[in-house]
Amino acid sequence: MTSPTETDSLSGLAADAYVYGYPLVFDVSMISAFMYKGFGSLPPTPFNRFGHSTKLATPDAHFVSVNNDTVYSIAQLDLSGGPILLHVPDTAGAYYVLQFVDVWSNNFAYLGKRATGTQEGDWLIVPPGWSGTAPDTVAGVIHAPTAVISIVGRNACDGPDDMPRVRALQQQLTLTPLDPATHRTGLPAPDPDVPEELLFYERLRVWMAAFPPAGPDQDHQERFQPLGLLEDGPSPYMNPAPALVKTLTEGLKAGKARVEAASNPSGDGQRPPGAWETNPHLFDYNLDHFGIGTIDSPQWKTADREASYLLRAAAARAALWGNHGYEAVYAHTFTDSGGKQLSGARAYTLRFEQPPPVDSFWSVTMYDTPDYYLVANPAHRYSLGDRTPGLVYGEDGSLTIFIQHERPDDPAKAANWLPAPEGDFRPMIRLYTPAQSVLDGTYQLPHIVATG
Repeated sequence: MTSPTETDSLSGLAADAYVYGYPLVFDVSMISAFMYKGFGSLPPTPFNRFGHSTKLATPDAHFVSVNNDTVYSIAQLDLSGGPILLHVPDTAGAYYVLQFVDVWSNNFAYLGKRATGTQEGDWLIVPPGWSGTAPDTVAGVIHAPTAVISIVGRNACDGPDDMPRVRALQQQLTLTPLDPATHRTGLPAPDPDVPEELLFYERLRVWMAAFPPAGPDQDHQERFQPLGLLEDGPSPYMNPAPALVKTLTEGLKAGKARVEAASNPSGDGQRPPGAWETNPHLFDYNLDHFGIGTIDSPQWKTADREASYLLRAAAARAALWGNHGYEAVYAHTFTDSGGKQLSGARAYTLRFEQPPPVDSFWSVTMYDTPDYYLVANPAHRYSLGDRTPGLVYGEDGSLTIFIQHERPDDPAKAANWLPAPEGDFRPMIRLYTPAQSVLDGTYQLPHIVATG
């Protein structure tokens, strides 16, 4: 019989397993959702093909913190059958990025304007352990850490009138298996008869076995053996002992609380009221896989491996498939300059004395809480930034954004209006290819100020 002390200890271990495994479970779940349901205007798309959005994201794209600045082209790759050839078109200097993400949510390679330029080229994407010879025609080889990966492509788009240019580029973005006749494994299915309250751990068990992480992380996983997470064959969660059910459900609750607290630190007392949570190092949890376009240096690695697991979970919760800080910096806030929760019941201003320092472009996007989805509004405006037409600037070059639920009566204010929901919200600022002053913290974003 398990003693109370042992149960408490195992519940803590189950919470650790939740934090460790959340990015994997969430990532693979999103891969499956993309393939069978699609995301908004991104259609359901099978493995090894790109799904292209036909418009900038709207509120029907139920994806956490989806951006409204670029048009998405997303592909889920199954490399279990061998390498795949990727062709990228010449964007004639226009910003784009192809971000490569393994199922543990590690960003392990980049192609695009910052990383490799905007010229046309072919790249070979190979599975773990591949030791073949790449064709002489490829520009480089991208080594995937897991047999299933995501390519998250973003093309800058200056609005509906710019879509024909983007669509032409999308059609030239292709994936071709070197050997199309080979069998591919796909995503292993968890046991569908596992009770709902234990389904997270069943998914974690199955997907950990299918997609082994780096060696040091595999060593860390050995701790979870008492929870049944390392068992092969039939699920240990089909007819579990009551003590195990109690352990796992308590661990699930505690693990969720830790991830939520880490992804929403606005109440931690560590920052001034209204300060933006700007963390250029939110995606620095990748410690093992540095391919083309990444920066392999201590500056972009989390020093403590175990601490990286909570960072990774928080990043997945708040901004799954987000970029490293050197590609784009994301900043969000939940509170105004007085420290109060942002709410559509009040009106606010956000004043930039000078434009944020970026090499590409910047924007402010509105999201609801707690889902972090785009906010539907009659103006169909979900973000605002330096490429938004019709903005009214001050004589001194400043820009004041008006954030509120109702459209302002003043035409000049309406031109600079970022619509808010009726309830609580969390805006996000994106800075594409940010300047060094953003990365080192010298530049500080202005606070949101309540006006009524």
